[in-house]
Amino acid sequence: MEFILTYEGPLASNGRPDQKNEIRRALHPQLKDLWSCSRALDHLRTTGEDSNLLRTIDGHDFIAIVHSFFDFRAKLDILILRPEQPGGIVVAGGDIDNRPKTLFDALACPRGVRDLPKNWIPEPDETPLHCLLEDDGFISRVNVRTSQLLNPPDPTHVKLIIEVEVQTQNTFGGLAIIGP
Repeated sequence: MEFILTYEGPLASNGRPDQKNEIRRALHPQLKDLWSCSRALDHLRTTGEDSNLLRTIDGHDFIAIVHSFFDFRAKLDILILRPEQPGGIVVAGGDIDNRPKTLFDALACPRGVRDLPKNWIPEPDETPLHCLLEDDGFISRVNVRTSQLLNPPDPTHVKLIIEVEVQTQNTFGGLAIIGP
């Protein structure tokens, strides 16, 4: 299964739990729509089997498309449009800019209470909150490109185009799973 997610807003280096959760919330409507458009995923929802996919943290439910239940992995091709000149993913000293790591964390379900903002209450349509990944360890490949975002509202503002390819690690006896 292949699809594209988009995000526009702040993307901080070393993002805090509230910043990561805001990105999750921004992507949620796209992932929820994808879930309802996919026959295989919708079948799980209508049969109640999607409860196997729920992760509950501090009373809040999260559900992911790329999940160990399916033995899925995700390949990501990310275009980051940002206020800086193209390039610059590697900064002085050879460190990789931490904005992609903030994004990877935001694409995944939180691991525990420490990964959620204090006193966060989801909106009614955010239960469960749809995430791309059960865990960011399910990313099997990443390609990141950058280009300049012209006329940004502030220096942390980015536009992301995230091309996602979901693949199964197991074909279950030759039967490929999932499709729109």
